[in-house]
Amino acid sequence: MYSKLIQTDRWLFTLINQRWSNRTFDLLMPFIREPLTWIPLYFFLIVYAILNFPRKALSWILTLGMTAALTDAISSHLIKPFFARPRPCSDLSLLESMRMLAIHCGSNGSFTSSHAANHFGVAMFVFMTLTNVWKKFTLFFFLWAGAICYAQVYVGVHYPFDVIGGAILGMLGGWATGKIHVMKFGNIELQNASS
Repeated sequence: MYSKLIQTDRWLFTLINQRWSNRTFDLLMPFIREPLTWIPLYFFLIVYAILNFPRKALSWILTLGMTAALTDAISSHLIKPFFARPRPCSDLSLLESMRMLAIHCGSNGSFTSSHAANHFGVAMFVFMTLTNVWKKFTLFFFLWAGAICYAQVYVGVHYPFDVIGGAILGMLGGWATGKIHVMKFGNIELQNASS
């Protein structure tokens, strides 16, 4: 059973990394996965919180940061050392055929993807806390997290099951921190709506 899962994972990796490649994605995917690309989005979230729900902004921003830190810690310090799965860019049997588009391969394990855990954690936290304010716009954050996960596979630093595992971990973490935040601080309401 386990060997069948690994074979399927490697087959999916080959499809995404090699067969479904194109010039546009070759330029776009390395850019999407870089942390500097996400700074404007995080800056927007912080400024939005301060301007639109100032009384709950600090607790919301801190819990958002805690969500990313928690999912990253669980992925990097608990799950990765336990599974000790090499990344595809470190797999000698793939090196000749795979396309490595990232600058660094990463020295820690492959399962679970911390990028996936962090971004899906943030997406779920935003969904749990801002749905009554942003409605369906909160779903954008899941698309954004999914694009980053796809990019991780496309550039050669993770297998598909790594990002799926990270996404599940992140959503569980974001659900838990979102639930705790709503229970402790209540639903987020815009300043204009509450006055």
